Amino acid sequence: MNQDRPNLDWLLRDLAQGVPGTRHVVVLTSDGLRLAQYATDDATADRLAAACAGLQSLSSAIAAMYPTGDRRMRLVVIESGGGFFYLMAAGTGAFLAVLADECVDPGLMGQQMRDLVARIGEHMASPARVAG
Repeated sequence: MNQDRPNLDWLLRDLAQGVPGTRHVVVLTSDGLRLAQYATDDATADRLAAACAGLQSLSSAIAAMYPTGDRRMRLVVIESGGGFFYLMAAGTGAFLAVLADECVDPGLMGQQMRDLVARIGEHMASPARVAG
């Protein structure tokens, strides 16, 4: 994690503690670097962030195929036998990822994620890195 960035992990606490069934919460860059985390260890957060990079790239390519609208990826939800995965755009070049148990209320999770992004989206932005 970039030590020049402020620690934003605490901003994710309300989401993790306010939605029963939440397992892991991670903010990541579009290329898969972890920016913040809550309720997870570094290794799990890094694996989740890396996996999300491919998923957000794929979903962004699909969103760009629509002929109208802003054509940006906003939310991906995957339901599996173990629970739910959410990936939401959370600022320029940043995404909010959540893994939750199958007991989670999917509507509540989506709403809480939208509220979090609206409240602190500017803190989650990750401008593109340039080669030095």
